[in-house]
Amino acid sequence: MTEFAHGIVNTLKDKMDESLFLSLIFFIGHILIAMLVVSIITGASLWEAGAVALIEPAVNSIWFYILHKLWKKFSKNN
Repeated sequence: MTEFAHGIVNTLKDKMDESLFLSLIFFIGHILIAMLVVSIITGASLWEAGAVALIEPAVNSIWFYILHKLWKKFSKNN
C-alpha cells in the first residue's frame, strides 16, 4: 500500500468508528460484487451493471421502509 493510500485509510479510521468504517467497506464491496455478477451473467457493460448495482439497493431500501411502516401499523392492532 502506498504512503498516500495508507494515510487515507488511517484518516478514515480516526474519523469514523469501527462499525461505520466496516459498513463503508461492505457497501463498496457490495457494489463492486454486484457490478461483476450482473456484468458476467447478463453481458452488460460495467456502466450498466454499475447502475443496477446502485439502483437495486435503493429500491430495496424504499421497499423496506414501506414494509416497516406497514408492519408497525398492523402489529399495533394485534
